[in-house]
Amino acid sequence: MITSRLHICLALLHRLAGAAQPSAPEPISAPLRELPWGQLNFLHTTDTHGWHSGHLQEPQYSADWGDYVSFAHHLGQKADKDGSDLLLVDTGDRVEGNGLYDASNPKGKYTFDIFKGQHIDIITPGNHELYQRNSSNNEYYENVPNFKDGYIASNLDIYNPQTGKLEALAPRYRRLTTKNQGVRICAFGFLFDFQGNANNTVVQPVEDTVKEKWFQNAIREKDIDLFVVAGHVPVRDSPEFDAVYKAIRSENWDTPIQFFGGHTHIRDYHKWDKAAYGIESGRYMESIGFMSITGVHAGKKDQVSPYKAPKFERRYIDNNLYSLYHHTGLNSTTFATGQGRNVSATISAARKTLNLDKTYGCAPRDYWLNRAPYPAKDSILTLLEESILPAIGNKSAKGAPTLVLTNTGAMRFDIFKGPFTIDTTFLVSPFISGFRKIKNVPYGAASKVLQLLNNEGKILLEDLRVYGKQHNDLGEFNPRALHNLAPPYPPIGPLTAAAPPMYENLDYRAFAGVQKFLMESADSKLIPGYTTTDDAGVDGDDTIHAPVQFYDVPNCIQSEVNFDHTASSAPETVDMIYNEFVERWVLLALRFLGVTYTVEDTSVTFDGKTFTEVISDWVHENWACDGHEDSGDDDEKKRG
Repeated sequence: MITSRLHICLALLHRLAGAAQPSAPEPISAPLRELPWGQLNFLHTTDTHGWHSGHLQEPQYSADWGDYVSFAHHLGQKADKDGSDLLLVDTGDRVEGNGLYDASNPKGKYTFDIFKGQHIDIITPGNHELYQRNSSNNEYYENVPNFKDGYIASNLDIYNPQTGKLEALAPRYRRLTTKNQGVRICAFGFLFDFQGNANNTVVQPVEDTVKEKWFQNAIREKDIDLFVVAGHVPVRDSPEFDAVYKAIRSENWDTPIQFFGGHTHIRDYHKWDKAAYGIESGRYMESIGFMSITGVHAGKKDQVSPYKAPKFERRYIDNNLYSLYHHTGLNSTTFATGQGRNVSATISAARKTLNLDKTYGCAPRDYWLNRAPYPAKDSILTLLEESILPAIGNKSAKGAPTLVLTNTGAMRFDIFKGPFTIDTTFLVSPFISGFRKIKNVPYGAASKVLQLLNNEGKILLEDLRVYGKQHNDLGEFNPRALHNLAPPYPPIGPLTAAAPPMYENLDYRAFAGVQKFLMESADSKLIPGYTTTDDAGVDGDDTIHAPVQFYDVPNCIQSEVNFDHTASSAPETVDMIYNEFVERWVLLALRFLGVTYTVEDTSVTFDGKTFTEVISDWVHENWACDGHEDSGDDDEKKRG
């Protein structure tokens, strides 16, 4: 306890002159677009996945959660001064993806106190809050009471950890009136039709939820000036949000509707009609979404004639101090508030306690998840396929021909040249799934599994999904589950080709058009970053960037271990090792190909180590740091 308090005091002293984490790089100046301030304004975060320290290797996203607290405070003061309003929204997936959350025992030990440092008016769950029983129970015990009426769970129930009875995780909806403009809001909070949750929660399909009496009564209330529909749901091509939109419009043909989405890790802005828009605000604390609405007739709708739709505007803010200073009109000596400093100090102390800067090894170069083609020497997937999977596979294969398979979605972020730390392991792969093995699988079937999961050849994933429905003893297969087979698609920039068939089958076609090239700027000094095209045009990003090239990747990759490629024929049988996250898909694919295995036919391998642990072990064994390793005890020496 004394050590922890000392860390906090030291961090506070350090931060009296600035903000962001001590080891964060300084932001780089760039041309900016102004915020389209309006009558009613919103700040939106989503899919932060524990990145509340900010990006410590990327200057354009280097502000932390404490800086966001300060930013929101100053915009709130602006609203109070000019008589407008500001509300804050978060739409889930706050966990899994960063050492600040994943490295503690229990997970999230420090992040709940950090996150609640920011007042949020509307907050919803994401699918990552539900994969594990402990994380959904944490929502029940921590976030729901922390945010009181602000937490909304319109279609999510939980078995009460004490009574065992099924109950709503949080209130189904919220009524609130803004303090300055008096806008009367009815807010809902949805999760997409997710089926991968642990058995202590129940997600009700959205199309069923909107038929329930409480929802029908809520949308029929007469004194509503604006509906806010927040949720961990994509804003584009979303059957869930479309269902909510149609239900509201069936009773309210002209009441404005503002949607806030998430889950697909992209910046996007979608128009349903002239009075209904939705924003999705990226991922990993790279983006802060800004929405404004002007022309809401607070308390006067029935008296206004003729009807005129309000004006909706959006902006995607790069989360760095250069942007935050600019949008508040402040600087390094006036920006950080006392509460913001306290939150940043808590983050810094937690990072020290968790020793997140301890180095396992040093990456010899940058390895990219989507910013390099696959295969390529600078592709993280090529590194995994050609080096990491064969090395770890050899430890388990014991001379037997073996196929080692993983979904590419198990890799979540890039590797930068230099120290590979405890924190890095969770940034790259935060998941607790390990590996399993099936012995003596006929090679004819085993060799086709990868092709099937990658939607190649005559058999497509849609065929496999339909087949899976006919064999529901392996579980119901929701197409949205495929989102986790490959990395979200894509986070920044354009594709070099059309979206792969798996996304076309699953109505993810819009991803190919959401992030596109803008024209190359004549200013060669522009830094690379988001160049977003959405339903309102190409001016949504607050920072004017040079475009980034992004490439599509397969759903899964595979390595061959102990194969004799000089032999005249293939082996009769092989062992199959795979990331257990895709076990249902692998077993279903094998059954589809004519050989049947159950979970009882599989066994744990790699000594039960998680995917994260397997990667960190390989790094420690293979990436030396020229005879020294950084203990992570001195944050100051890494600044900048």
